[in-house]
Amino acid sequence: MIRIKILICFLTAMFFLLIVGLFNLEIIHGRNFKGIGDKNCIRLLSQRGSRGRIIDRNGLVIAGNKISYDLMFVPQEYASQDELIFSVSRILGKDDKGFSAALKKTYPVSSMPVSLARNLKLKEAIALGQLKADFPYITIQDNPVRAYPNSNLACHILGYLGEIDRWRLTKLEDYGYKTKDIVGFGGVEEKYDYYLRDEEGGISFQVDHRGRLVRTLGFKPPVDGKDIQLTLDIRIQKIAESALGERKGAVIIMNPYTGEVVALASSPRFNPEAFVDKDNVMVSRLFKDPASPLVNRAISGLYPAGSVFKLVVATAALENKKINQHTSLLCQGSLMVGRQDFKCWDTHGQQNIISAIAHSCNVFFYRLGLLVGAQAIHDYALKLGFSHLTGFDLPYEKQGFIPSPLLKKINTLKKWFDGDTANLSIGQGEVLVTPLQVARMMAIFANGGYLVTPYITKSIAGKDLSRYRKKPEKINLRPETISIIREGLRGTVNNQGGTGHVLSAAGVTVAGKTGTAQSPPRQSHAWFSGFFPFKEPKFVICVLLEHGGPGYNSCLIAKKIIEEMLAEGLI
Repeated sequence: MIRIKILICFLTAMFFLLIVGLFNLEIIHGRNFKGIGDKNCIRLLSQRGSRGRIIDRNGLVIAGNKISYDLMFVPQEYASQDELIFSVSRILGKDDKGFSAALKKTYPVSSMPVSLARNLKLKEAIALGQLKADFPYITIQDNPVRAYPNSNLACHILGYLGEIDRWRLTKLEDYGYKTKDIVGFGGVEEKYDYYLRDEEGGISFQVDHRGRLVRTLGFKPPVDGKDIQLTLDIRIQKIAESALGERKGAVIIMNPYTGEVVALASSPRFNPEAFVDKDNVMVSRLFKDPASPLVNRAISGLYPAGSVFKLVVATAALENKKINQHTSLLCQGSLMVGRQDFKCWDTHGQQNIISAIAHSCNVFFYRLGLLVGAQAIHDYALKLGFSHLTGFDLPYEKQGFIPSPLLKKINTLKKWFDGDTANLSIGQGEVLVTPLQVARMMAIFANGGYLVTPYITKSIAGKDLSRYRKKPEKINLRPETISIIREGLRGTVNNQGGTGHVLSAAGVTVAGKTGTAQSPPRQSHAWFSGFFPFKEPKFVICVLLEHGGPGYNSCLIAKKIIEEMLAEGLI
């Protein structure tokens, strides 16, 4: 009897523990286990929408989309897997071992479609589609991918696409970005990625405990990204890039009154298709290329300004009334400053401010800079937009640097000498500027004294962004100052001895300033910046040739661009 009682008590205790366990599983943790079960039995097959297009001011597509074909495979028929891989590799002319290795790395669940081959050509997709009769678990899926109708045209404006990196993911995951997302790098693709990116859709499936497909649960259609319209004119962009050719440098063409950039070229260029096609060899070459083809020289390239900086010195002198239109200074080919002999490129004799700008007389500006003073030159350089970001709406713009006695003392604890002022007066020494900053400065003398904020984005999803633009800022230069400098700029082209006289045959009245910026031990950088037509300017142009020699070479590029714009009725 005692043994029976003990057995009954034991069984009662076991049943009690079983009931407690069931209560714990069903009541206390039931909701958690249900969620885990749902996750195990529901699978998602994502479907991408199209990335938003990038179009020019006239609606022409610069970056659009094309259909890419992928071979998808549901690996439930294990017996025919090797045969399928053999057939696919034979059609595509590739090694079947590579397919087998790739397949093992890609599919986690036997019932879910995985990619066996990506970015197929249409002929390949059709040929592979005919295998479906023998292999019912394959399908050809079309996906939209980036396409560039004009190859590498405006590549630095557009940027390129790639898989999101850890740094961006950390900053953007709160905005819906996730691992392996395709995002923009550089240019419009990066700046406006949030608007351009599509919203992923997909199909949800129910599978059983063995991973076999049971039924389709639902479908969410993908949402395409928003279109971005630029102020860029493809016709002018093509002319600028063609004129620049393979030379290292940059060309900017801009509306002097609004800051609209109608062309922005940088060379050497790159083909963004390489990143879409995942051509690892080509992409690796681009990153390792010492010529830095991925750098947008128009906004990220820093160069000594050379003689285009003389306009800053002229403005400071005229505004401070150190000289007037008739003040004459002597150029004898060189000037002793301290113990150093500062050379001019020619012997110009007596020069006033107008002829000194036209002839780009170094000695005149050495004397003028010493008269004005380094700190005043620095202050007016900042007033004309240097050593600050322009506010341009593309990433990675550089702000440059304008030295001054105060900055030198703070940064290096060294004394400022008259020789430093002489160098500063002709845009040499530690002066660093971007081509966009030079174009922006030139716009001041084209539009009558307004500092504009350059921009290249016109609208997003059809919504005009003009109401959000910063209005041109009047910088309060005297009308006489602007008038005198404009005459000097006109003389650069119009006068027989002007350094830009070659542009007098461009077919339209041009004003501007040349520059030859020393960059030892290599060849000088060649500058030209100006505006046209002279009386009622429609465009500001800036041409930089990196290590391109004398400024005359940039004048030749500018002349070619203006002539072709005129021939096509774009002026």
